[in-house]
Amino acid sequence: MKSILDFIVDVLSQPAILVALIAFIGLLVQKKSASAITSGTIKTMLGFLILSAGAEVVSKSLEPFGKIFQHAFGVQGIVPNNEAIISLALKDYGTTAALIMVFGMILNILIARVTNLKYIFLTGHHTFYMAAFLAILLTVGHVKGSLTVIIGSIILGLIMAILPALAQPTMRKITGNDQVALGHFGTVSYWAAGEVGKLFKGKSKSTEDIKFPKGLSFLRESTISISITMALLYFIASLFAGVGYVDKISDGQNFIVFSVIQGVTFAAGVFIILTGVRLILAEIVPAFKGISEKIVPNSKPALDCPIVFPYAQNAVLIGFFVSFITGVIGMFILFLFGGVVILPGVVAHFFLGAASAVFGNARGGIKGAIAGSALNGLLITFLPLLFLPFLGDLGLASTTFSDTDFLAVGIIFGNIVKFTGIVGSIIFIIVLATVAIFIKNKSDKKLEKQS
Repeated sequence: MKSILDFIVDVLSQPAILVALIAFIGLLVQKKSASAITSGTIKTMLGFLILSAGAEVVSKSLEPFGKIFQHAFGVQGIVPNNEAIISLALKDYGTTAALIMVFGMILNILIARVTNLKYIFLTGHHTFYMAAFLAILLTVGHVKGSLTVIIGSIILGLIMAILPALAQPTMRKITGNDQVALGHFGTVSYWAAGEVGKLFKGKSKSTEDIKFPKGLSFLRESTISISITMALLYFIASLFAGVGYVDKISDGQNFIVFSVIQGVTFAAGVFIILTGVRLILAEIVPAFKGISEKIVPNSKPALDCPIVFPYAQNAVLIGFFVSFITGVIGMFILFLFGGVVILPGVVAHFFLGAASAVFGNARGGIKGAIAGSALNGLLITFLPLLFLPFLGDLGLASTTFSDTDFLAVGIIFGNIVKFTGIVGSIIFIIVLATVAIFIKNKSDKKLEKQS
């Protein structure tokens, strides 16, 4: 039984395999030729593996930067990082998380089949993170046994249907169509960025319309501007940290050379991500047509946040920079007031900050991008403080969840389940179902107007 469960978890927690499987089914349903099915399936998997490789390059480039920054400014505290907290949680919650994930995904498909919330959440690793997250909250709230799996699965399935729907109106503006949705648990940030961006509607040009002077026209290429920006950030942080400390991090490499290499490596990671995204979109959208037509009519694949990066590449750089600076300011405010200090989680500031800026830009141009990513920086700096009490023994670790959906759900549901247990969990499910119905009815009205 355990080996079968492990196999299922391995399949469902790997986005490349999960999405390739969806592409395979979609092409098979369309009765495509064997060569087309093989090609589409492998290219879809390849696209996700390329995207994952790029994300890994970015993360590895940011890891030493986080250490240098922490040493440079002499601050100690909690670093928000999903992977770190999950690695600690799996020992006690692994099996429960796996079961919640499997049944939550089944419920997500059923909701897409029978309602107008036609979003199938395909970001497998984030699904697994949320499943583990719910297992932690329910256990800390003294919900035990099979009820943990049942309640966790229902909440997960509803969240996977509701959040893509929340982001979809702005996603349509970003992509120019309604074929792809966003499936990433930073949606609270993205939605909020879009709403803030609306305040600047018509008051600011798009980030992609930025006109660089002729002598600086090379900065129009995102890989070059990202390389220079990151190299400068590394260089400045290294000066504050001291050459001696940087030598330990860089294995004796000159800090200037190290800064340049890491800055360009970061840009290379972003370039790899964009390449993977383009390949995924080219394959998954046509393949998903089969599932949409036959199994879940009119459904949309909800994919990871880098899916929006190619649509506003200048916003990606602006978003990371603004979100990170906002996080740094927030960190120093927390430091001055004493108590727990939330250090800037550089990976979270990059991915969530960049996507928030793309959403803000879609609604309000450059000003919307800046405001949206700044808001994200504030959210992922201060929300972790409110969430820490609900991690139980894991709260003693020097890390926590980094993305806003985990934090928002954790604060709301954590309070409910902590004080009311199973009854509160049922009430929370009813509230989520009511929200889902509200979003569905709102979507139905829009469809009626269009027709």
